[in-house]
Amino acid sequence: MNQKEKNDFPKERILNEAEILFAQRGYHAVSIREITNAAQCNLAAVNYHFGNKENLYLEVFRARWMPRARRVIDCFDKTLASQDSLSPRAVIQALTKAFLEGPLSDEERQRHHLLMARELAQPTKALELVAEQIMGPFFQKLADKLRVFMPENLGEECLKLNILSVFAVVLYFNFARVAVTRITGREYDPDFKARLMEQIIQFSLKGLGGSEKGDLR
Repeated sequence: MNQKEKNDFPKERILNEAEILFAQRGYHAVSIREITNAAQCNLAAVNYHFGNKENLYLEVFRARWMPRARRVIDCFDKTLASQDSLSPRAVIQALTKAFLEGPLSDEERQRHHLLMARELAQPTKALELVAEQIMGPFFQKLADKLRVFMPENLGEECLKLNILSVFAVVLYFNFARVAVTRITGREYDPDFKARLMEQIIQFSLKGLGGSEKGDLR
């Protein structure tokens, strides 16, 4: 069943329109009536499929946000697996590629980031869900792959902050594309994405220990 056929079902239409509205305005600013009007269905359909607004919001994350996040993580895993050897450069390159050149369309990317930005601004149970099932495991994966290259006296907190710093740079260049384009005058074409990937890698390696070598210690 393709997406167009799925959209013929009230549940799918409700999820699609709810995600758009939640991404645009946040959970608290959107009413069920606005969602049902956009989805061209009645309140009974929301009650039947989701029970209430909170359940609908959580289902948007389960059925829309989290599958997209897993696609990005799968891209990271495949890119890293294709490298000849494991190194900090290989890990950062795979992470950058997954976001800048990854599997999400422009529409999916914008909706994905806006939805999370709203959630981070006013956290709900959705953040707990995402942290437990997506953020936590992926962060642990990054930590496990990079820890072996870090100085032996580097504490766990510093390792986490280093990884968060790398992640923040990647997310910024992925989300703030309009701002980056206006400042640099460059569109996000393949050449500029490659340039950005190398910039992020070099910048991150400096922060992790200032080495191109596999071992930063």
